[in-house]
Amino acid sequence: MENKEEWKRKISPEAYHVLFEKGTEPPFANKYYNNKEKGVYYCAACGSPLFSSKSKFDSHTGWPSFCVPVSPDAVKTEVDKSHGMERVEVHCAHCGGHLGHVFDDGPLPTNLRYCTNSAALNFKKDK
Repeated sequence: MENKEEWKRKISPEAYHVLFEKGTEPPFANKYYNNKEKGVYYCAACGSPLFSSKSKFDSHTGWPSFCVPVSPDAVKTEVDKSHGMERVEVHCAHCGGHLGHVFDDGPLPTNLRYCTNSAALNFKKDK
């Protein structure tokens, strides 16, 4: 695993802020919230596959939302008690980068909504 200074040199300032400073980007003003192409979303830092477009849905929140990761071991979660509330934070299982949060108000069959920052992702379109 890389250290934060190495990541700072390898990825964009926006991606670094989201992934390693637990930042967020504005809703409706990010690159993937309205992406409808078929493909896979990868971690913007380490390149690990995280989510498939097959699990993406319009949550009307302004951020890309998914109902399930690409595999059970693609992401990790932990309780986040910042900002005066308790949420479940989602991280890339490989590099530990902050992706966003998961909520239990998503569609069936999981009822989960992985609310993810576009800056934490890179998208590769299916051929």
